[in-house]
Amino acid sequence: MKIDGGCHCGAVIYRAEIDPDAVIVCHCTDCQTLSGAAFRTVVPVRSENFLLLSGDLSTYVKIAESGAERAMKFCPTCGTQIYGTFVGDRPAAVSLRVGTVRQRAELFPQRQIWCRSQVGWLSELETIPKSEREPEA
Repeated sequence: MKIDGGCHCGAVIYRAEIDPDAVIVCHCTDCQTLSGAAFRTVVPVRSENFLLLSGDLSTYVKIAESGAERAMKFCPTCGTQIYGTFVGDRPAAVSLRVGTVRQRAELFPQRQIWCRSQVGWLSELETIPKSEREPEA
């Protein structure tokens, strides 16, 4: 599937080709902390299928629980995380952040990982009152 997307401020724009059946929800504590959310939704993309059309990316290298280094690539202006990738001699692929994909509503997760770190209230989300927009003060 051909997709496109970018950062919040519009400085970073990309195009990619993905397998929509490879979308994953990650519940690891690193994803929770780095995204500022209860989980992160990602899709793997082979490097040759990812094209940065505009903008430059900044890098933050984190150390995973396994000890592996992961390069987090993000917009230096607005901070939007675009993807993560391995550092070193591993196969060149990126873990694209689905929230940055314009077609994200079409990308339904097929698998969840690091569920031992899942926040306890996530299974109760449907029971929490909803609002179509931010409530007015």
